[in-house]
Amino acid sequence: MKALAARRHHRFAPVVLLLLALLVTGGVYAAFAPSPASADTASTEDIETGQKLFQANCATCHGPNAEGSDTVPSLVGVGAAAVDFQVSTGRMPMQMEGPQAIQKPRQFDEEQTSQLAAYIASLGAGPAIPTDEQIDASLGDSANGAAVFRTNCAMCHNAVGAGGALSEGKFAPALWDTSERNIYQAMLTGPQSMPVFNDMNITPDEKRDVIAYLVEQREGSAGGLDLGSLGPVSEGLWAWIVGLGLLIGAAVWIGAKSS
Repeated sequence: MKALAARRHHRFAPVVLLLLALLVTGGVYAAFAPSPASADTASTEDIETGQKLFQANCATCHGPNAEGSDTVPSLVGVGAAAVDFQVSTGRMPMQMEGPQAIQKPRQFDEEQTSQLAAYIASLGAGPAIPTDEQIDASLGDSANGAAVFRTNCAMCHNAVGAGGALSEGKFAPALWDTSERNIYQAMLTGPQSMPVFNDMNITPDEKRDVIAYLVEQREGSAGGLDLGSLGPVSEGLWAWIVGLGLLIGAAVWIGAKSS
């Protein structure tokens, strides 16, 4: 017992305990962390075709091996979900330099987009394209989705997903016309100025709840004219310009009549 107690007070004991704690923490994380996407499910032919598409359309900016540069990000490890989001929305390839990539008609069809995603996924593990079940709004809880969205997204995208302005010419786009898959992929990959919400920040079920909430907003306002769904901005504009304008007009009319 004395020998054991002496070892516990040895000067290297804290170092050993720290290493053991790190080892246990790493093991637990490796066991329970969500597994990243891989290119194992993609065929060799798709990867090779995706590489040819990349070399012809993307390598000019991102480099021949997708390594990026000082001004262009590397695509190694971004995963298939990031490629599918950027390419399917037409943001990539970019049409011109600007504060952020603008959504436009897509350049590649569904099959070509899948092949590009397969090639990039083969360069390094990253987030996978979500399954149909993960983006099914009918399986989500819109009430919980509203709470998650207000906490994490509303400060940029507006409380109902109407979008909003950011700094330096950037903006958060409206989400009413965004597909359920791309809403999920945006949360998962954090495009443009958006932060990444991985499965440890917002769980897959919570992501589906957010999608369910946003889909409900597409049904329109039950209370009449929504004034763009911009909240106090448009409501205040209506009150000050229209409301006070009518009051001033009425006061002028009454004054003219009384005189």
